[in-house]
Amino acid sequence: MLPSIRSVEHTYEIPKFSITTKDIDGFYSELEGYHEVFADCFHRSESRGHFFKYMAGQFSELERKSIEPIAVNIKGGNVRAMQRFISDAEWDEDKISRKYRHMVNDDMG
Repeated sequence: MLPSIRSVEHTYEIPKFSITTKDIDGFYSELEGYHEVFADCFHRSESRGHFFKYMAGQFSELERKSIEPIAVNIKGGNVRAMQRFISDAEWDEDKISRKYRHMVNDDMG
């Protein structure tokens, strides 16, 4: 059911993508590079590591992408440590936002 502000005439199909393993060769090295951009936004090296594992888990083929399934299925994952990272770890949210907006601006103008 559509919200009242939308109508059936303005719907569209989501395009189908056929991605193969060849298309994502080197993905994790690219993800590591992306991760490095934000390295100075975290106060502790453990937090930086959990941040990378969490990102990698979000891009995985897991059906459920919450902390526990990610931590259980990713190499070196620890459920309790990743939960603490999300709920208690200190990071510079403003700095992360500024860096992200800057990256988007560089890519999209």
